[in-house]
Amino acid sequence: MAEGGSRYLKEPFEIHEQRFEATERIMELQFSQVDRRLGRIEALIEGLERRLWMTVYGVVAVILTQAVQGILEYAPR
Repeated sequence: MAEGGSRYLKEPFEIHEQRFEATERIMELQFSQVDRRLGRIEALIEGLERRLWMTVYGVVAVILTQAVQGILEYAPR
């Protein structure tokens, strides 16, 4: 069966459709790559945050230990 219409009218639309599909695939790959990178960055930030809180807790523990030692030195025996 012959299709109606001239091939010169349909070919430009097919080319644009193929370009559009290729562009969509490229954008999907780019977004997936960005998503993976963001996942790695988030994991690194979480690790850094954990270390920061451990440091804060350590400093607070040292300060409290020194305060308790100071109180024990001046307490009556």
